[in-house]
Amino acid sequence: MSKKMTHNTHLVPVEIPEGSNIIFGQTHFIKSVEDLYEALVTSSPTLKFGIAFCEASQERLVRSDGNDNELMEMAEKAALAVGCGHSFFIFMKNGFPINVLNRVKDVPEVCHIFCATANPLQVLVAETDLGRGVLGVVDGQSPLGIEKAEHKKVRKEFLRKIGYKR
Repeated sequence: MSKKMTHNTHLVPVEIPEGSNIIFGQTHFIKSVEDLYEALVTSSPTLKFGIAFCEASQERLVRSDGNDNELMEMAEKAALAVGCGHSFFIFMKNGFPINVLNRVKDVPEVCHIFCATANPLQVLVAETDLGRGVLGVVDGQSPLGIEKAEHKKVRKEFLRKIGYKR
């Protein structure tokens, strides 16, 4: 006779400080922390960041690294609150996910990126007798309508103003 499996779900808010962005993903090996560090530190001399990774076996610690203690502490706090094995958080300032996301995805241990955002964030977590896993994320708020011509003009001007388009 099989054992009845049960689970609980949790909605975990992640605090993202003003002026910061995060990348939230899943990886599979303890060396991910060092490899993510190398990918980020070589991406920009001005980028400030903190990384935290939830180890899923052995000592099951939140492993961390970074070049900014405050961002490292924020990443550790988020990782511990979400508590899903092999998940990682990168908190960053003086740069944007668009500038480093491909480098992060190119790290061999990275399996999945759940989101890259500065928006309010909630993580939907399932908890079983084995542990916790990410069901999904709520990244920002729902749309209020469909873009009109004046909205497109503002969007295009903004992208050019900040240097992402010519």
